[in-house]
Amino acid sequence: MQKVFLIDVNLPRFFSLWNSEEYVHQYELGDEWSDTEIWKYAQLENLTIITKDSDFSSRILLHNPPPKVIHIKLGNMKMNRFHDVLTNLWPQIIELNKDFKLINVFIDRIEGVK
Repeated sequence: MQKVFLIDVNLPRFFSLWNSEEYVHQYELGDEWSDTEIWKYAQLENLTIITKDSDFSSRILLHNPPPKVIHIKLGNMKMNRFHDVLTNLWPQIIELNKDFKLINVFIDRIEGVK
């Protein structure tokens, strides 16, 4: 199966939600990569970057995909809660990712930006 998502280094590496061939964690590529290197790799591979880093959100607002960006804005929470929240929201996030270049994920809502 082809990779679809690149998980930024600021998100958990071992996370059951992202444990499939569709996902690659930045750690597997090089955890010292700059944001520009991550962006270029995701662009070349037509990936969606999943991140907590606002730099990618800002960048996609000025560019057209690829890559797309899913910006996780849940704040600080325990890993179990983080996993539960994302697991519940993930099907909706995946659906929105088809039509939007940026998905902002908040604890109380999900916003798509075209």
